[in-house]
Amino acid sequence: MKGAARFIMDFLVEAPAGTACAGKLVTNPSYSPENAFILPNGERTVFTYGATMDLEIIHNLLTNCIQACRILKTDEEFRAECEKTLKRLPPVRISRTTGRILEWAEDYAEVEPHHRHTSHLFGLHPGNQITVVGTPALADAARKTLLARGDDGTGWGLAWKINMWNRLHDGDHAYKLLSVLLSGKTLPNLFDDHPPFQIDGNFGATAAIAEMLVQSHLPTSDGSFDVQLLPSLPSALSASGSVKGLRARGGFTVDLSWQNGKLTAARIQSLTGGKLHLRSGAKTAVYKLAKGETITVNGELKVASR
Repeated sequence: MKGAARFIMDFLVEAPAGTACAGKLVTNPSYSPENAFILPNGERTVFTYGATMDLEIIHNLLTNCIQACRILKTDEEFRAECEKTLKRLPPVRISRTTGRILEWAEDYAEVEPHHRHTSHLFGLHPGNQITVVGTPALADAARKTLLARGDDGTGWGLAWKINMWNRLHDGDHAYKLLSVLLSGKTLPNLFDDHPPFQIDGNFGATAAIAEMLVQSHLPTSDGSFDVQLLPSLPSALSASGSVKGLRARGGFTVDLSWQNGKLTAARIQSLTGGKLHLRSGAKTAVYKLAKGETITVNGELKVASR
């Protein structure tokens, strides 16, 4: 991580005056995977500067380096450099014309409006720069982006979209695409059909099923993460159910059950000890757990046993 951060901080350049990101640090040249855009003169091209995906990945990397330095209590000078660079990155921006997340630094028209890649939503998934709780305006723009791209795609492309709909807490849309993935993009031996085969669709689908039930990417003020219970439960699965052994960031194992779409109980074990931030809908709670300690809460996140 440190080596990657060193490389990209050397690669970044300051955008000149008159550009959309003037004074900010950007990548140049830059590219949004496999999609092209139309210049004001009508020319079609792919290369630009400061594509959104680049900046989201860099934001994710620098943020993780800063957190690692704090946890390990090391590399203070390097951490300061990462923090300084992070402040100079352009923010994720919303198009004034479409209301969607901008894919490039400039508000260009897309050559393929329904392109299968959703690379500029890296900050939504697998990153955490765009969240329903933390950045609702960006989350709404991400929703508009996914709707504009449509529900078609390869098996692996659908797996990405399912995970992104989960991050937007839209379990029904996620379930719809999961059904398409399993019925139309999966071979009889359960291999993901690209064609011929890409494991991305398989791993992405299982990750998506897990994130319908538990998510733990939302950062908290103390440097840990919210463990969100049933954030994207589809209506088709809401009558009743349970799951055991899901893992959450922070070193937690989660078992939970639900009835009529509502959490009934959750049993969480801390493998390392520390704070447990729980979230279920609008309800939140924080608990301090010792290493190996288990806590059971009810649907209101109140302690039933520990």
